[in-house]
Amino acid sequence: MAPRDEALEQELFGSERQDGIDFSKYAKIPVKVERGAAPPPIRSFDEADLHPVMKENVRLARYTNPTPVQTYSIPIVTSGKDLMACAQTGSGKTAAFLIPTLSALFGRAKELQKPRPAPYETRRYQAEPLILIICPTRELCSQIFDECRKFTYRSSLRPCAVYGGADTLGQIRQLERGCDILAAAPGRLMDFIERGKINLQRVKYLILDEADRMLDMGFESIIRAIVQKKGMNPEHQTLLYSATFPRAIRALARDFLRPDYLFLKVGRVGGTSTTITQKVMYVPEESKRETLRSLLDNLPPSRTVIFVETKRSADSLDQYLYERNFPSTSIHGDRTQMEREDALLAFKAGKCPLLVATAVAARGLDIHGVMHVVNYDMPNDMDEYIHRIGRTARVGRSGLATSFYNERSEHLAPELTKLLKECQQEIPDFLQQYVTDDMTFDEDLDDTQVEVPSYAGQEYVPMERNVPGAPQGFNNAEGTGAADGAWADDGGQSGDWTCSSCSASNFARRSECFKCHTPKEGGEGGFGGNGGARAGDWNCPSCEVSNYARRTECFKCGARRPEGAGGRFGGGERRPPRARRDGDWDCSG
Repeated sequence: MAPRDEALEQELFGSERQDGIDFSKYAKIPVKVERGAAPPPIRSFDEADLHPVMKENVRLARYTNPTPVQTYSIPIVTSGKDLMACAQTGSGKTAAFLIPTLSALFGRAKELQKPRPAPYETRRYQAEPLILIICPTRELCSQIFDECRKFTYRSSLRPCAVYGGADTLGQIRQLERGCDILAAAPGRLMDFIERGKINLQRVKYLILDEADRMLDMGFESIIRAIVQKKGMNPEHQTLLYSATFPRAIRALARDFLRPDYLFLKVGRVGGTSTTITQKVMYVPEESKRETLRSLLDNLPPSRTVIFVETKRSADSLDQYLYERNFPSTSIHGDRTQMEREDALLAFKAGKCPLLVATAVAARGLDIHGVMHVVNYDMPNDMDEYIHRIGRTARVGRSGLATSFYNERSEHLAPELTKLLKECQQEIPDFLQQYVTDDMTFDEDLDDTQVEVPSYAGQEYVPMERNVPGAPQGFNNAEGTGAADGAWADDGGQSGDWTCSSCSASNFARRSECFKCHTPKEGGEGGFGGNGGARAGDWNCPSCEVSNYARRTECFKCGARRPEGAGGRFGGGERRPPRARRDGDWDCSG
């Protein structure tokens, strides 16, 4: 055990009191373990047989009583069983898998971990994590990394995080210093494995967090390739956590978990916490801004997350609030990683207590003290609704969720009414017509009721997608991008390319997919599909890197530009040749 470091202790654990937790609510939450006999649940962390270092870190983190998912999950993980756990958002799932897995490694770290590299060996060093946590978004990766730092305090285990949208070289340098716990987004993880920077042969615990979200984002093929084709230690223990339980998750569990895995249900699968007060207001589209302004004026100041559907709406609403002296900021997928981190830091610190966000922040964000969530634009489905309002009332605290409902949200009305009734919330008059005698949810959890296809053993292949607005029969599965303006009617441009992993369409200039961060394959993208971002850009014949038209040699390897390449208009010319006219003259110099 390393000596205490008071400055680091203050940085990791702070001095903020963890109050407001209503543990009486937890006694009413139904918990069920299926598919076999489970170890007895714990009633306190003292019963969990934790390593002394972990016990001290739990105390420093001010964890007093375990939440239901922790009560059952910790002994199951400690017993060595594979686990699939479905629990409501904000129920303490991160600690439920970090506490038992890290505690099991304490005391055995020297025996299990790869030796740290000497200073002269770092460039050839491969990171070999003992715990691999795969999660869908960069924000969730960062938060899990922060929690890992807390729970590994005074131990020799070293956590790292890798995700797209951040400095690749900086992340590689961190891995080269050694990595025992890795929180990773699928795209960047696959990239680093294929570069030889990460080796999975030492993995003892594989954890898939927010698994349903990763499948929604199109990461299934990448995850399957990582788990089944990239040399992962076959003796690892697998833990799969999800707030919802669609059929695709069941297929994933069947392929990844051992046959004797346990299924833990905390509350109703796909349900939400009763500590959230849900208010649904009828608000026409044209009145949303004024209604939001009035709502914020009449409520006490508090950290509030406002969800919108599009990036343009996020920027527009943020500007509207800012111009009316509301301290707001926004995050969405087009923001750089630094801009997103700055916005979240300002929100957490209370400098900008209003955060306007798209679905990029709907899952995984765990920010202490979010008291209010506003669904300015209603989501497309109830799963997304549940994840959004789960940003408040984290770990037993109370919170408020306000939703702006109108005709565009009618597809949600029956399920929304059921959820309000189940959580004992007020059902407004305009939803009363959807109240029926049978207001129970069909969870459809019995695997024997439906035939779920298994994908075990299948090859990792890019998913195909027909592009809306493309010519009949045009399929962009190979990711070659548009040509000759084929997507002009659909908002695309010549040279746009399709990600081979998630089938998302990307602008020509992008070197990696905006959605899953898979690197662009050689020769794709660029004006006319030739690899550059604009007309005249050229590909280096030596290293295949795209260069601006004006460059006479490759910026990366220094190779000379091929004869006739480059130039703003191709052929090495900056301008198209112009026909001479009467009166034109040649400079004598």
